[in-house]
Amino acid sequence: MACACQKNRNKQYEVVTDGGNGKIVYGPIASEASCKAVSKKYPGSIVRERKKAAAKSAAK
Repeated sequence: MACACQKNRNKQYEVVTDGGNGKIVYGPIASEASCKAVSKKYPGSIVRERKKAAAKSAAK
């Protein structure tokens, strides 16, 4: 049976200021825990999962 440790590998998170309406100050990165730690340094910031469509358009 295959290992399941890579099943959430394609999820990426980012820290966004102003409650999600501001600019991205950290990310995208696969570690949600790192984003939560960084978000504590920015009052009013949130951690959100990066959208797949945004990831594709950023790569172009």
